[in-house]
Amino acid sequence: MRDAELADPLRAAVEGDDAGFAVLWRALQPAVLRYLHAVCGDAAEDVASETWLQVARDLPRFTGDPTAFRVWLFRIARHRGIDDGRRVWRRREESRDSVETAGILAVPDVAGEVLDHAGTEWALRLIGELPRDQAEAVLLRVVAGLDVAGTAEVLGKRPGAVRVAAMRGLRRLATHPQVQSRRPRPAAEATADLRLKGA
Repeated sequence: MRDAELADPLRAAVEGDDAGFAVLWRALQPAVLRYLHAVCGDAAEDVASETWLQVARDLPRFTGDPTAFRVWLFRIARHRGIDDGRRVWRRREESRDSVETAGILAVPDVAGEVLDHAGTEWALRLIGELPRDQAEAVLLRVVAGLDVAGTAEVLGKRPGAVRVAAMRGLRRLATHPQVQSRRPRPAAEATADLRLKGA
């Protein structure tokens, strides 16, 4: 959903309308989750919930258009992700009790859901392998749809630094062996291979 289509729901949500808030959530939650999966892994859904709780609490004080809202939303998500990382780090320092896992079965994923999201999950996993500054710049620019200025505002960096981080991240992704193996080969190479096999 484009920012222009979010203007009326945003205005309504700021005024306390639940239906307006629901439109914002449905439109932006998938991008928030994708971003947070790369930033904080398995905790993404919990962190997204914390993000939307803060948004709901602070929304009456928000001023701005849908683009500003998107920047504000992802800034909150980033801060909640950082907080989660700190909590995880503190827990590592505490002593851990062993947990008995015998008898606990993982719930299998629904096959259709796996098929629908395999490409996205694969791409997010690769982006998650990038250095953190590059991964965040790529996610905010490509997945969240923010422009350079908005991304810089979320990350607290200069626009030039965001451009460089995103460019380096995209270059690194382009040369990743898994990305290279999925690229279609030029027709001339494929024809040459067929000739060799036929000989």
